[in-house]
Amino acid sequence: MDADTLDTSDKARAGIQSVEVGFALLDVLADASGPLMLRDLAAAAGMSAAKAHRYLVSFQRLGLVVQDAVSARYELGPATLRLGLSTLSRVDAVKMARERLPTLLEATGHTLALAVWGNHGPTIVHWLESARAPSVNLRLGDVMPLLSSATGRCFLAFGSQGGRADRSGPLLAAEIAQALAQDRSDLPQTPEAVQALAVQTREAGYGWVRNVLLPGISGVCAPVFDANGQMALGVLSMGVSATFDIREQGRTVGAMSRQLSADLGWRG
Repeated sequence: MDADTLDTSDKARAGIQSVEVGFALLDVLADASGPLMLRDLAAAAGMSAAKAHRYLVSFQRLGLVVQDAVSARYELGPATLRLGLSTLSRVDAVKMARERLPTLLEATGHTLALAVWGNHGPTIVHWLESARAPSVNLRLGDVMPLLSSATGRCFLAFGSQGGRADRSGPLLAAEIAQALAQDRSDLPQTPEAVQALAVQTREAGYGWVRNVLLPGISGVCAPVFDANGQMALGVLSMGVSATFDIREQGRTVGAMSRQLSADLGWRG
């Protein structure tokens, strides 16, 4: 190997070590269940608090990290959300589903959305609003609750593969506690009731709610599976309860989701 070849090979392997070191902080925040204090974040990333702080100052300027003014805890910033949504939108399953939503919109006449499991739960990654339906106050990046949304119930029932069941544990505990505190009789308030809801959802083939998450709004969410039988995403249809037929929408959205699953290699 001559000198020129060696030089080219070294350049190909070269990188900026400080970028790799700093990314450890973002990696820790991505895996954390919530915002972290500087000392805890630094310790988890294997660096001193002073060193971590220097990186975090730059990350804040870039919008990759935000710091709560009251608690002083750090959390991922809006720039990471944009990057994450951009990445998720490039996943084949999401791309295939996006291409089919206009046809589904014509068939349903209702607002449609796609959701995947993100760091904090079921996350809206694509939105297609119907011109014939009133605007619904949900947007890209919104994380849907597991118990009170059609999307959440769909992931709760069908998305337990790939370690999601473990991740949903803290989310479920918090939502059950909130349902108890608010005396929400329309939501399950015990693990047994949650399990019964999951069984009911699997039997229907899709998650659904009527006037639960948003007053006057109903929705259904059907699962899309990949070749390994894992839930890749959920297809959501929602509209005004007075004109929204849950069973009809469930059949229509479910048919599209099953076809998409088959095209992804699912043979269930």
